Amino acid sequence: MSAILGRKLGMTSIFSEDGQFVPCTVIEAGPCPVVQVKTVDNDGYNAVQIGYEPIADRKVNRPRAGHFAKNEVTPTRHLKEFRQLVDKVKGGDVITVESFATGDTVKVSATSKGKGFQGVVRRHHFSGVGMATHGQSDRPRAPGSIGSSSYPSRVFKGMRMGGRMGGKRITVRNLTVIRVMPDQNLLLVKGSIPGAMNSVVEIVKL
Repeated sequence: MSAILGRKLGMTSIFSEDGQFVPCTVIEAGPCPVVQVKTVDNDGYNAVQIGYEPIADRKVNRPRAGHFAKNEVTPTRHLKEFRQLVDKVKGGDVITVESFATGDTVKVSATSKGKGFQGVVRRHHFSGVGMATHGQSDRPRAPGSIGSSSYPSRVFKGMRMGGRMGGKRITVRNLTVIRVMPDQNLLLVKGSIPGAMNSVVEIVKL
């Protein structure tokens, strides 16, 4: 398996060799240096820690600067551990988009767009109370009754109501790599992925 960090640049579309119109997402992925290789003996589990997006030394706090210096790696803004890379890399290696190929199946994880507090119509796709002729002319987007009365005299957990929407970690699986552009560190993935433009995403080959 391969894994890499990148940024979502936006969406575009291409035509395949057989003339099919394919919408895809453009991801600027890597290069990602291997900062640390964790083992069961030293850390209690096997994992590989990689970095993404180099930054100036003055922008790194002392604990993290010591961590990078110990492993002789240029400081990066983001760090992420993967357990899929244990047997394939060592400290100091650099992971690039060349570890992926056209046709690979990947999963992409990111934080979805935050939409703030939303009502039931947008959050849960309710149709609203509506029915203006039955006394509901001033509240067409209200959730209506939630079913609680003298028994059970409480609202059940999980009741679909208004609340915070978005801003959660989302993983989309079984996406196909349409094109790899090593010269520009770009991956084109079929379909859409979670997150806003320029948000950091994780790509793992299945």
